[in-house]
Amino acid sequence: MINTFDILETIKMISEEHLDIRTITMGISLMDCASEDMTRCASKIYDKITKRAERLVSVGEAIEKEYGIPIINKRISVTPISLVAAAAQGGNIAQLAKALDDAGAATGVNFIGGYSALVHKGLTNADRRLLASLPEALSTTERVCASVNVATTKSGINMDAVKEMGQIIKQTAEATKERDSFGCAKLVVFANAPDDNPFMAGAFHGIGEAECAINVGVSGPGVVRAAIARSGNCNLTELADVIKKTAFKITRMGQLVAKEASARLGASFGIVDLSLAPTPAVGDSVARILEEMGLEVCGCHGTTACLAMLNDAVKKGGIMASSHVGGLSGAFIPVSEDMGMVEAVQKGVLNIDKLEAMTAVCSVGLDMIAVPGDTSAEIISAIIADEISIGVINNKTTAVRLIPVYGKKAGESIVFGGLWGEAPIMPVHSESPAVFINRGGRIPSPVHSQRN
Repeated sequence: MINTFDILETIKMISEEHLDIRTITMGISLMDCASEDMTRCASKIYDKITKRAERLVSVGEAIEKEYGIPIINKRISVTPISLVAAAAQGGNIAQLAKALDDAGAATGVNFIGGYSALVHKGLTNADRRLLASLPEALSTTERVCASVNVATTKSGINMDAVKEMGQIIKQTAEATKERDSFGCAKLVVFANAPDDNPFMAGAFHGIGEAECAINVGVSGPGVVRAAIARSGNCNLTELADVIKKTAFKITRMGQLVAKEASARLGASFGIVDLSLAPTPAVGDSVARILEEMGLEVCGCHGTTACLAMLNDAVKKGGIMASSHVGGLSGAFIPVSEDMGMVEAVQKGVLNIDKLEAMTAVCSVGLDMIAVPGDTSAEIISAIIADEISIGVINNKTTAVRLIPVYGKKAGESIVFGGLWGEAPIMPVHSESPAVFINRGGRIPSPVHSQRN
């Protein structure tokens, strides 16, 4: 039974503590859009998306008005395009990125994800074509987001793909140099990528998913921080309980929106992703949560322990609120999108090495990190390899979204605006890992992957 206190509490969360639904993402299968002709394939993709998602934005806006719940983004994810394009015998695969972008514009969504490839054990001819097209696709479209899964715990790490992704990220940075290499912000390299992630830039509609599904991502860092502040000088066991109860309330709102949206759109109810996704807005920061827990500055000693406790408590609270929790679900630490993280970097307390340690216990990985434009492809590949190893060994999702900003040096900064925020250029180690990266091959799966 909903009582007056619950209603007033939710109103306060929305008006004062930045509680929102970060995204309603419609996943659409494009398996039936395959064609031997690339132009025909592009046409079928456009037609299917615009027909299936034509009411997505209007339904999201209607739910927002009826319930008074801010819904920040409406997005689309699709079947990994390398799978859809495999039958095409000729033509430029980047045509399909253009079709996705046009469909996104026609439906009015913010982003469309799924210009993706799954190459954790090897590359097909279609995978190779898609990877080669990424700099063009990301520099000539506005809404299209891309991801490449290079590893799983079961298969190990495809180091040939890791090496290539370092080169592709550099090429994408140069192709979008007039916009501070923004194309790289739309490209994610994954280990153990989930099939039902509603968050960009890593969203795609996995092959085991329904024909069409609604996945909702909630967000409430400000709500969690405020709840911790109100808890006073309690011990950590009590503090974990406060976080769990708060995560439960946040997720229940996501459950409501997901059920309503899927029913109105005639789609399957996929999942609620209960991640704490920060924004550049003051008070909407994961870093500020960690500092409210007792750290002077995010990045100081104790940060990894605080983040581990936060991530675990969020998951425990969220899974009690919904029978369909999925995606990434936990705490995100994207540097440019979190003003607390930005300030910690500017103070010299938070660096890439500390962020890497934090990714062992959070939900994603090295996310939205700007590095000097002259960082070599081999160093970028090595950073990817380090982060992906954490995911493989720990049987969790990890990801890398690095932005080598063309012409910029460590200590400078860039401003993307909106949810993308601003990014301080972070230094990297200059010593070369080139010999290691150029060995190629595949790092075998860990022994604990043999669970059959």
